Amino acid sequence: MELLANKLRPKKLDDIIGQKHLIGPNKVLSNLVKNKKIFSMILYGKPGIGKTSIANALIQELNLKSKFLNATTNNKADFDIAIEEAKMYGEMILVIDEIHRMNKDKQDILLPHIESGLIILIGLTTSNPYHKINPAIRSRCQIFELKELEIDDIIEGLKKATKELPDINITEEALKYIASLSSGDFRSAINTLEVAYYASKDHTITIDDIKKINNKAVFFHDKDEDGHYNVLSAFQKSIRGSDVDAALHYLARLLVAGDLDSIYRRMSVIVYEDIGLANPAMGPKVMAAIEAAELVGLPEAIIPLGVVVTEMALSPKSNSAYLAINEAINDINKGLSGEIPRHLINPSNDYIYPHNYKNDWYPQEYLPKKLKNRKYYYKKDNKYELNLNKLYDEMRGIK
Repeated sequence: MELLANKLRPKKLDDIIGQKHLIGPNKVLSNLVKNKKIFSMILYGKPGIGKTSIANALIQELNLKSKFLNATTNNKADFDIAIEEAKMYGEMILVIDEIHRMNKDKQDILLPHIESGLIILIGLTTSNPYHKINPAIRSRCQIFELKELEIDDIIEGLKKATKELPDINITEEALKYIASLSSGDFRSAINTLEVAYYASKDHTITIDDIKKINNKAVFFHDKDEDGHYNVLSAFQKSIRGSDVDAALHYLARLLVAGDLDSIYRRMSVIVYEDIGLANPAMGPKVMAAIEAAELVGLPEAIIPLGVVVTEMALSPKSNSAYLAINEAINDINKGLSGEIPRHLINPSNDYIYPHNYKNDWYPQEYLPKKLKNRKYYYKKDNKYELNLNKLYDEMRGIK
């Protein structure tokens, strides 16, 4: 029996839920279809938000020959066969899932054919292509980021899905509950709905029926309540306020919801915004914990994340560098920039090389003339910054 998620696979862009920044009147992907033209592209975003569906809809609407491969499971011979098929057809769309895992041999095979236009590549990935995809491939593709689906988007899609399930009886509250459980993954929501349909008596689905299938706690609410962002906000403020127990509580809520990406992004901001120069060693520690969590995945990811969040909350705090860069940006936005001093512009005979002098320092002007003596950075009263400033003053011969 065909799975409901496959049966509902969109055949045209208008069937896609969400992604309004790419699909709709005068939006880029819709205009490509309207103009009967397509270019190599990379679609990236979280699982279950429409990457494969968009690729499939583009192929269907443009009526082009196509082939689907996976960068991990398909071998070099499969890629050779795809190229030979493309030569027979004159051109072909090649959809490659997990493109961030494609090795160099496969890339070398594809590159000249993408360049010539024989292969129109649609790469699908959950990883940021600017970090994880080879620049040679990336430079030949347009990159489109898919946005996380809102609860309302998923409910809209679930309502369409119910039309494929005869005699279903489900309340709006139950649909909302399924959507809340999905953490933005529409495919997961569809699968939960289908299991609930066949597992319930007389196809009548209640919240209790859904809980018997999926008992994951729901902490995020609809977009009007901003529950998701409230948890993230509380998480950051608890770390900033050095409340280790509250920080671990909100981390737990994010972990139970399986929202690793939001945790990673927010921790990366917190460590530089709120801890900053009070404990600069925390930056690399946070990155190492994120890498470890990515490597092991859930449930083990809770271990490195729990350790590093505990240390972040206990760490001394400083926002001095954060305030300093914001002040510098404010000046630029207000038009306060000015010409760069001539001795700083290459070539220059007037520039004094500081390393040739005591303490590797020489008194010369670095700021533009109109910003002379402008001060952005003000130290905070913590051990690391006080020591840095002491060394800074000693370097300049200030007692």
